[in-house]
Amino acid sequence: MLKDITLGQFFPGDTVAHRLDPRTKILLVLFYIVALFMAKDLFSYGLLALTLAVCVRISRVGLKALVRGLRPILFIIVFTAVLNLFFTPAEAYLLEWGPLRISAAGIHSAFFMVLRIMMLIMGTFLMTYTTSPISLTDGLERLMNGLKRFRVPVHELAMMMSIALRFIPTLIEETDKIMSAQKARGADFESGNLLEKARALLPILVPLFISAFRRADELATAMECRCYHGGEGRTRLHVLQYQRRDAAALILGAAVMAAVIVLGRFGL
Repeated sequence: MLKDITLGQFFPGDTVAHRLDPRTKILLVLFYIVALFMAKDLFSYGLLALTLAVCVRISRVGLKALVRGLRPILFIIVFTAVLNLFFTPAEAYLLEWGPLRISAAGIHSAFFMVLRIMMLIMGTFLMTYTTSPISLTDGLERLMNGLKRFRVPVHELAMMMSIALRFIPTLIEETDKIMSAQKARGADFESGNLLEKARALLPILVPLFISAFRRADELATAMECRCYHGGEGRTRLHVLQYQRRDAAALILGAAVMAAVIVLGRFGL
């Protein structure tokens, strides 16, 4: 299960999706999220699904990698579907069993909520798969550059988000190693009730926290040895510049978002 968590991983490539400016990809993801929350019918979701499929095809990441990333949150998806299915208020119900009631509105809400969550996660993962952590940091910093007027530590915030995203795969790998070592010593993480399973995780959490703090201390020492002092006076080897493909991608993304908003607003 831990190996299925692919958040924060970067798949190098030389596709159009990889060559896009990181600011463009961040804005496209924002357009996509807005469009998902504005979509209200099957046609709108179909348009967004087609857009996602085209992006997956262009990036050459592969649909299997995106689907594998959904497995760790399968419980959240199912739980959300159950809540919307049984607890959506309606005037008439198709099936009643005590406090559990199923209606046509509940089925509609559960279906589209699950579809929205899955497409949202897959679209976000696609950005991290095609953007290196360094590029993502530079893109976030440039997009939030205007906040420096209000003395917001933009560079530090972008760096912290990038480091957190970068170390997710590392912590997952470390957790998997610790679990394998504890299982070799006879630890059982599967049997027992929920409380017993929670107690069984203690031998994993303690060394994991120790390892995380050790890595953080080593990273801080390495940054100090390289005279890192924040974004002030910092230069870049690769300066971000918008290209024609970025303008074309933003226009297409804005057009898709506008089409979904129009469809949801006027019910076309």
